[in-house]
Amino acid sequence: MRLFDRKFGAGFLAGVPAQPGVYRLYDESGALLYIGKARDLRRRLAQYRATRRTRRDRKRRALIRAAARIVWEVSESELDASLLEIRLIQALRPPANVAGAFPFLYPFVGIRAADREMSFCLTTSPEAFGEFDLHGAFRSREVTGEAFFALMRLLAIVGHRAPRRREPVAHSYVFRFRRLPGEWTPLWGQFLRGASREGLEALSLRLLDHASARAQSAEIQKELRAIRRFFDEEARALAGAIAATGYPLYPVPQMERDALFLKYRGLPHPARM
Repeated sequence: MRLFDRKFGAGFLAGVPAQPGVYRLYDESGALLYIGKARDLRRRLAQYRATRRTRRDRKRRALIRAAARIVWEVSESELDASLLEIRLIQALRPPANVAGAFPFLYPFVGIRAADREMSFCLTTSPEAFGEFDLHGAFRSREVTGEAFFALMRLLAIVGHRAPRRREPVAHSYVFRFRRLPGEWTPLWGQFLRGASREGLEALSLRLLDHASARAQSAEIQKELRAIRRFFDEEARALAGAIAATGYPLYPVPQMERDALFLKYRGLPHPARM
């Protein structure tokens, strides 16, 4: 007899509705292990019953070994189930759910012009940087961070970087530059908002005028690729989701970023950017 049947009964699946919904797995002590969603609850839970000894099924097998109880609730649609799932994950943070459980770590990038300086910040604490024009929240800390520090290194070639101060806010970085063109502030604002790559194009042209940049062209191209990747995967993707759904707030709060993209993906294809 399968482990699933021994734990939950051979007729368990017959009582599960073939409808969209959210399911939860609990251990013997009543602790929540995992939250999932499904277009068809019966079909999804049947996949747990049919797990095989493959790498792909490793997580499901581990969950069934640890679980003592499965409960579910039906939703009106798959989108409703997805939205409920992400809200529950964010609120309850089950140990087996990683994606979407820590939206407070989604980063913002900010820009500020004052006293002949351009300043840039990278932070997961937007409330501490109210003087910056913030953009985000972005999903990938890796992609955003790689692009941010690549941009800071390139701006240091074409401008004059002011001495850095130790930031009192955890997971936050601020860089200040002098001798950058004043018209770059709106260009980089549009870049961070996913509206235009003109700021990156202006930077690329300026780098051509510097012998040090030309001498390390391979490294410069690597930095530029990281910045372009951020624009395509994070900034422009966020702009597309906002435009298609009519989302009214900007920057997007960290706790609402995943729900926004779920609604965006649920739209008919022509509405996508």
